[in-house]
Amino acid sequence: MLTACSSETTGTASPSGSGSVSTSTPSTGNDLPGQGVPKVDIPIDVSRFQQAPCDSLTQAQSKELLGPDVTINPAVDDEAGPTCHWNVPTVSQAGVGVTFFKTTQLGLTGIYQAKDNTYRFFQPLDSIDGYPTVAFGTTDERNTKGRCLVALGTSDTQQVDIAISLSEANIGKKDPCTAAHEVAANVLSNLRGAN
Repeated sequence: MLTACSSETTGTASPSGSGSVSTSTPSTGNDLPGQGVPKVDIPIDVSRFQQAPCDSLTQAQSKELLGPDVTINPAVDDEAGPTCHWNVPTVSQAGVGVTFFKTTQLGLTGIYQAKDNTYRFFQPLDSIDGYPTVAFGTTDERNTKGRCLVALGTSDTQQVDIAISLSEANIGKKDPCTAAHEVAANVLSNLRGAN
């Protein structure tokens, strides 16, 4: 069981939102991935999940992550891209968000281009079955707020962002980026299972 969240604290749950921003576009699609960005050798069609982002985690997976009282909040028209938020209203802050990022068609290249400038927190993570991942943010909120945003490259032009907010009881005790990486593995498994 992923223990990113705990039911020991009360309050309003709210996972941190996706933090990807637009950057300059390479001159052609042939320029992707950019220099130093891991290539996605087997692209995944995510169009089905863009229509139903809450299908990116199964009901059993969301309950395993957050417990039996999880609520699901889809936001298909979210500015960053189709999004789903899972949280537990009785647990302060704890939640998961998955966004099918659509603001740019740069995939992970957009994040790599913005490291050190926009994204002062930038940490490449282990790939998941050959699909690259990176934790990023304008600041590092792992130990201060228990939050982490991880991008999963599904093609050289597309990414899925996974946001984790730990419960207040787990801030500083668990690594939210490890939790987000584990959720990314679940999302990837579901994406691949639908292709």
